[in-house]
Amino acid sequence: MADFVRKSSVKEEVKKVGKDMRCPDDTIEGLDKFVKESIAKAVARAKADGRKTLRAHDF
Repeated sequence: MADFVRKSSVKEEVKKVGKDMRCPDDTIEGLDKFVKESIAKAVARAKADGRKTLRAHDF
């Protein structure tokens, strides 16, 4: 189950961008995993720079 990604928001955006596209549950789970990994990488970058604050460029 997704922790960070709200299923309804993702499905709404997919319909806006690609009207005939579908978005099954495993897609939501994959996106959620991607978000978690991106956060972990951003934290590592900030720490490597000696910061305790994430910034947009860390992503």
